[in-house]
Amino acid sequence: MKRGYSLAQIGLHWLVALMVPVQYLTGGSIERTHHAVHMGMTPSYWDIVQHHLHNYAGMAIGLLMGVRLVLRILQPPDASAPGTWSERAATALHHAFYAAVIAQACMGFAASYFWLGIAPYHVVGSRIILGMVALHLAAAAWHTLVARDETVDRIVFPRRKRSAQEL
Repeated sequence: MKRGYSLAQIGLHWLVALMVPVQYLTGGSIERTHHAVHMGMTPSYWDIVQHHLHNYAGMAIGLLMGVRLVLRILQPPDASAPGTWSERAATALHHAFYAAVIAQACMGFAASYFWLGIAPYHVVGSRIILGMVALHLAAAAWHTLVARDETVDRIVFPRRKRSAQEL
């Protein structure tokens, strides 16, 4: 079995995985809130709550992904380099996730506090991440249902300490 992830890496992965759908569910409140203000109306209370939830959850996701990146650099999941095209594609997708999600959090922060002009790129970024998530879920389903290998187990069960026999 390939070496897995640490308990901290697994916990951060699933925490971010639970927070990302919140972003998609609350994202529409941003436009509604800004539109109401632009029209001289008071935004609905629920839209304001969602707007704040979206902003703060986005900042938290960016910070958590930064921690995940540091942990991944300090504690890589595998000792071996990817060999097959699918392993190289998986590695590329994982690296792209770090870049896209951290960039998305930075763009959201910039749009909220510094320059609203970046907001259209933030929307495009959300669609790119959504496509990446779909590909990620499809690959996880394939590994679980078709290949029936232990790939998904690595992000569910913490890595074991290597025994003397494995060394």
